[in-house]
Amino acid sequence: MNAVASAVNEFGFFDVPLVQTDSCPQHGDFESKSYRQGMWTKCPACADERKAAEAAQEAAKAKAADVERWQRRLGMAGVPERFRDRRIETFIATTDDQRKALAFAVSYLDNIWDVMDTGRGALFVGKPGTGKTHLAVGICIGVMESGGTALFTTTMRAIRRVKDTWGRDSQETETEAIEALVFPDLLILDEVGVQFGSDTEKLILFDVLNERYEKRKPTILLSNLAAPEVKDYLGERIFDRMREDGGQVVVFNWASHRGKAGAA
Repeated sequence: MNAVASAVNEFGFFDVPLVQTDSCPQHGDFESKSYRQGMWTKCPACADERKAAEAAQEAAKAKAADVERWQRRLGMAGVPERFRDRRIETFIATTDDQRKALAFAVSYLDNIWDVMDTGRGALFVGKPGTGKTHLAVGICIGVMESGGTALFTTTMRAIRRVKDTWGRDSQETETEAIEALVFPDLLILDEVGVQFGSDTEKLILFDVLNERYEKRKPTILLSNLAAPEVKDYLGERIFDRMREDGGQVVVFNWASHRGKAGAA
């Protein structure tokens, strides 16, 4: 429609906004309004797109700030230097069971964003030297290379970090220590079950894993114990939650590869 004349008040604004049809090269015709002489509103669809882009930028900045804060807290609790060269593609699989474990790791990483949507975890069990750490670190590094956050640490180190906050001189609260373990998109806990298994340690582990479960954040657990023994250690509630949303137990049931290429 064409603009209709309207009286102008003492401040230079129309008593009734003028309305006319304008056209946007990208979105077509739209209704433009003028609240002050010579000034017309622009395409609302373009404005919405700009707002969405600005919101996405702000969200990205906030995420980057969160990651930076988390990394400062992380310290040396990440992938040990010995294992930083491990990649999924360097894992040597010569048996059917090894190929199944490798296929799981490849699929898990290839679908990591779907994994993060559901919180689907995994449990790697088997004797030392069978490649559990190799594949887990490969997934961990792959997540970080894809733009996600991941933390690889031993269960003992995670528990000790929380317990250290109980000291009078601690620079970190218990809540902050647990948040540091809950924050990453993917948490990998190695050596599950080698701890003393005290009620206090199990409660700490439950707090971390349960909060990650509630927030649908995936966790991969590594253990030299058999699956039933891990279940006894973790407790039925946490073990069952690890199996939800398609969580799998991956059994590394071959002989140790320690000393051989591609092993961990």
